[in-house]
Amino acid sequence: MEILIISGLSGGGKSKAASFLEDAGFYIVDNMPAGMILKFAEFCASGSSRYQRAALVYDVRTADTFDEFLEVLSTLRQREYDCKLLYLEAEVGTIIKRYKETRRIHPLQEQSGSLEAAVARETALMAPVRAQADVIIDSSRYSTARLRGELLRLFGGAKQAGEMQVSLVSFGFKHGLPLEADLVFDVRFMPNPFYIDSMRPKTGLDPEVCGYVFSFRETEQFVEKLRDLLRFVLPLYKEEGKTVLVAAIGCTGGRHRSVAVTHALAEYIRTLGYQVTENHRDMTRT
Repeated sequence: MEILIISGLSGGGKSKAASFLEDAGFYIVDNMPAGMILKFAEFCASGSSRYQRAALVYDVRTADTFDEFLEVLSTLRQREYDCKLLYLEAEVGTIIKRYKETRRIHPLQEQSGSLEAAVARETALMAPVRAQADVIIDSSRYSTARLRGELLRLFGGAKQAGEMQVSLVSFGFKHGLPLEADLVFDVRFMPNPFYIDSMRPKTGLDPEVCGYVFSFRETEQFVEKLRDLLRFVLPLYKEEGKTVLVAAIGCTGGRHRSVAVTHALAEYIRTLGYQVTENHRDMTRT
């Protein structure tokens, strides 16, 4: 059984981390007192597979002192649990900015007098917990996507860690842009098989049409440059934490040129090790 305890500073990103880990298959429990953690772990260990990956959010709201929590953490690590402590923090200025944007009250602000003093006090109080952390993340300079990607890399499991799916869509501009597209490429400059009677009823998946489209130097040059671009940007999107990248390739009607180019790119991207889906949205439209 896997138990991940999410702790850290208020405003450090614990709630976002919990939501991302829930997407990765963790059962999330927020604001759990230290005294209940061991009993909950025993319940999960004897229960269904639903609870075999549990993430518990523990922070300053639930503690008078952290002595009990540190004892519980030590006990969990001694037992046959895969137990890790994730600690999230951020710079003081970043935390203050986040609280101002959300208009929430820091849990220690009333006792401390100011938001800055509350952050300083919490940092000192949480120091013993931070010292026991297996992973510490300073979320100050993390975008939401990058934080998600990092958490999936660390805790998502072999299948999900860093995984990104590339979805390729061919389309016709006369039928409108695919709304879900992240990248759009226009291939209307290529010679059009539509104007050749024998090819008009066929599609870009037919060898005759595909061979015609790729018989022109500009097609080969464009596709080669597009391969170079994708080889460069795909790892960057993956590192940023993107799980699905949609690239749309369009021609006038979406039947010939865009289909041939999309199919060729799909085969190439698979050789780079990515999962690829190929969808020819307008191929059968007139």
